[in-house]
Amino acid sequence: MTTAPRLSDARVWTRLQPFVAVLLGAIVIGIPLWLVVVTAGKSQGEALAPNLALPSQWHLWENFATVWTAGEIPAAFFGSLLVVVPTVAGVLVVGSLASWVLARRATRLTAVLYALAISGIVLPPAVVTVVLLLRHLGLAGTALGMIGVYTGIYLSTVIFFVTGFVRTIPVSLEEAAQIDGAGPFTVFRRVVLPMLRPVLATATILICLYVWNDVFYAFFVVGGRLDTLPLNLFRVASAGLYLNNWHLVFAYVILMSLPLVAVFVVAQRKIISGITSGAVK
Repeated sequence: MTTAPRLSDARVWTRLQPFVAVLLGAIVIGIPLWLVVVTAGKSQGEALAPNLALPSQWHLWENFATVWTAGEIPAAFFGSLLVVVPTVAGVLVVGSLASWVLARRATRLTAVLYALAISGIVLPPAVVTVVLLLRHLGLAGTALGMIGVYTGIYLSTVIFFVTGFVRTIPVSLEEAAQIDGAGPFTVFRRVVLPMLRPVLATATILICLYVWNDVFYAFFVVGGRLDTLPLNLFRVASAGLYLNNWHLVFAYVILMSLPLVAVFVVAQRKIISGITSGAVK
């Protein structure tokens, strides 16, 4: 007598789960996003107390123009690119090569090296020591020093993700390439690297997100000598340009986030295409 109602309740809950997940996602992501957009489109008076109400008159493009010129976004944008692009490229290249070696050589030495490589995920970097080391090397306050710091911090994450993915690739594919006379680098470039596109696209999104929005390490390592978008926002807000001007703050946040949205869209397509091509093969 009680089995049928329980089964019915389970079926109802199973059908409701997707709607509940979408509703929670809309609440957690949609409400803050809506707050940012509507506040960025308001005038200074309406934006003094940010809320979810629509602006009486949209000033979104005017606020974008003000932020673009007064906030010196172009210079900060190129400063961020100067740090993000080499960091992501270096982390992906070094991390994928190291992951391939660590995944294919099952020895005690590689096990120890793998443990040391991924220890950076758990162990936080010593900021004071890093700053002192960069000063000793003459790299403090430089883009090269910042790139080195980010590479060291996020290399562990890439190695952790890519090593597990490489282990799922059949070794027979690499052996077939070696029989055909391909060297190690050719095997990696022609066989392994194309199959790593999904995981490398995921790693690209994560590293771009971390580095693009970072203020903490950039503030202590660069020390204001190089303008990035988060540091520039902190500087102009502290100087009083955006003091109580929440419409300009949120307009700046939108402009700063647009490149990340573009990276996500491109990388998402790579993830889907990589998974699809892998399934076909």
